Amino acid sequence: MRLFKTTYTTRDGSTRTARKWYLEITDHLQMVRRFAGFEDKRQTEALGRRIETLVACRIAGMQPDPDLMVWLERTPARLRDRLVSIGLIDSYRATGSKTVLQHLEDFKASLLAKDNTPMYVQTVATRIRRILTGCGFKTWSDIRADRVEQFLADLRNGGRCLSVQTSNFYLESVQAFCRWMVQNRRAAESPLVHLRRMNVKVDRRHDRTAFEVEEVRRLLMTAVQGPERFGMDGRERALLYRVTVETGLRRHELQMLKVASFDLVKCTVVVEAACSKHREEDVLPLRPETAEELKAFFVGKMPAAKAFGGRYRRLTDKTAPMIREDLAATVEKDQIGRVVREAIPYTDSAGRYRDFHALRHTCGSWLAANGVHPKVIQEIMRHGDINLTMTRYGHTLKGQTAEAVKRLPNLCVPAREPKKATGTDGKADDSADCLAQLGARPFTNMHQQTPATPAGAIKNRDSKANGGIRTHNPWFTKPELYH
Repeated sequence: MRLFKTTYTTRDGSTRTARKWYLEITDHLQMVRRFAGFEDKRQTEALGRRIETLVACRIAGMQPDPDLMVWLERTPARLRDRLVSIGLIDSYRATGSKTVLQHLEDFKASLLAKDNTPMYVQTVATRIRRILTGCGFKTWSDIRADRVEQFLADLRNGGRCLSVQTSNFYLESVQAFCRWMVQNRRAAESPLVHLRRMNVKVDRRHDRTAFEVEEVRRLLMTAVQGPERFGMDGRERALLYRVTVETGLRRHELQMLKVASFDLVKCTVVVEAACSKHREEDVLPLRPETAEELKAFFVGKMPAAKAFGGRYRRLTDKTAPMIREDLAATVEKDQIGRVVREAIPYTDSAGRYRDFHALRHTCGSWLAANGVHPKVIQEIMRHGDINLTMTRYGHTLKGQTAEAVKRLPNLCVPAREPKKATGTDGKADDSADCLAQLGARPFTNMHQQTPATPAGAIKNRDSKANGGIRTHNPWFTKPELYH
């Protein structure tokens, strides 16, 4: 690096020295580049050292450190364009010239290019934009982990009072955006990489439960007899609920199903990879009775038509309000209007919901209750982790725990037979049983003649009898047992 000041000739022919300092640096192509500096020599030297660091990183193929990245973001556009033109910051041009919201648009395009659904991409982008704008982040260097943590805490404790699970979704989305910035060489490192998700078990807001068999039957019967809801008549809604319980399909997957998706001869339904959550094609079996119902329902429909949707030509997004209305209509009354049977509640006593997604929970719970192998249940539910299948979707049905306890071994002790009377007072003699339980030997008759003491035997010291022991006990004849 060489620092110098240039001279120039004025109109009157005199020579003058420029006020600014200039510097010359050899770039990664071994070409000498000249840059205009500042009027202060030290500032120009600092500029030269930063440019030399960029050259070193370019030669070594390394990324600039965070401090250098912040300096690039705040560099004047004219100098930044010059560095881009000579190839020193070609990989980081977007970071220095775009705001974080502009980077977000590029991130959305990247997610769409990876075959993610538009609804998923829009949801993720909305969460990220809310954090970026709520924290006041303009450029990449403005992003700070402590401000993101405080913003999420305000969302949990504020007016909307987001749950911990939703707060974790927000954090995951913005962390994915930061990882994408690093992977695309737009940033040196993610400022949010060390943030951890919170424990969702301490703040569950929308836990679901499984339907009982009788509850599903009442729901189907009520739906068939009910009026049109959200563009679907009662017959179509009942068939939709039935297919959902038997296959465990998600609402979005049901929305994408077409008439051609069903093979009613082989009794299967195909979920295309573009519609499946795990982006793989799935073939799920159908019950023969359900296949016959679908065959009659699809009469007159084109193969490319949506399977469910009614007048809307597509299944509504408001499936939770739809099933809630059908559940409220399950109340039974007599001829004079008195309530004979209460409606199926939308929430149980534990606060768990019976919404549309609870039908998927019902599928997994019924399979487990009927003894289906967990791996088979996992395949039908299409989960990547069997723990999710058995914990989140494995609910206990009514009476199931009581039946399980009944299968335990019977631990009842048989009744003892009454003892025969042997005493003079007519009572049973239990002394032998008590001694047997204590491991002792029964006493002999006190009037039994005492044998002579063997030679060498130790006499009972407590006995006052002449040369004998008070009670005949063989233990006393053993010296090693006498104390």
